[in-house]
Amino acid sequence: MAKIVLGPASVELGKKVAQELGADAISVEAKSFPDGESYIRIVDDISGERVIVAQSTYSPQDKHLMQLLLLLDAARDLKASEIIAVVPYFAYSRQDKRFRLGEAVSVETVVKLIEAAGADSFVTVDVHTEKILNLFKIRAMNVSAMATIGKYFSRFKLKEPYVLAPDEGSVDRARTVAGQLAAEYSFFQKQRDRVTGTIKTEARDVDIKDRDVVIVDDIISTGLTIANVASILREQGARTIYVACTHPLLLPGAKEKIFAAGASEIVGTDCIQSDVSRISVASVIAESLRKIM
Repeated sequence: MAKIVLGPASVELGKKVAQELGADAISVEAKSFPDGESYIRIVDDISGERVIVAQSTYSPQDKHLMQLLLLLDAARDLKASEIIAVVPYFAYSRQDKRFRLGEAVSVETVVKLIEAAGADSFVTVDVHTEKILNLFKIRAMNVSAMATIGKYFSRFKLKEPYVLAPDEGSVDRARTVAGQLAAEYSFFQKQRDRVTGTIKTEARDVDIKDRDVVIVDDIISTGLTIANVASILREQGARTIYVACTHPLLLPGAKEKIFAAGASEIVGTDCIQSDVSRISVASVIAESLRKIM
């Protein structure tokens, strides 16, 4: 059985995964030097062990990413027999192609760094675009939290539930959640200005009057897209509007925008630990690890 190294950004989730697997959890000593550089120490002996490094890379992304790389490299240098990187939130994955001349394709850079640092396998949750996994030369796996999110809402007494994706890219996520609720699903159209970042959301002809609606997405960052959708749904007569996501980045002001637009509740998973992280992905991560170990 593997040992799970608890990265500073995923301590609680890592403990839950370890419990699911019946594996030992290994603490990490982490601190910052006065100049801001990261210090990392894996406390226990991992020589000859199969090691799972659990480390999300949410804000501050650069800090958490550097901690991940240090952990992977240290595990390799400390002679772990196999290293599996579990990165519940995969930073920089949204820049997966060159939209404007001269842009860095940041996800390609991060993939190279993870491989070079020593990972033998890579596991993430609801990666922004599945094709990113093809960039890896090592074994890479994406697992979804959407069925778990659907099960969470199945405990609610929803009135004629309708599941909605804020754009076409998330329609498969909406479909999965809807499957757990025996509900209808659809998506709105979204256009983003590549220079200004301005988002325009166009409504579709969906019958949601006096019905409970669950908006689902992989990431909520500024909250602008979700707020636009919630506002349209409120105008169309939705009874109650719930918002759910895998990765609740929720930058300052995001929750306020979403609630002001008409949402009653925002829930996320513990891929990112926040005050809305009421759904755990420990079981789906553990299930994926069983398949590759």
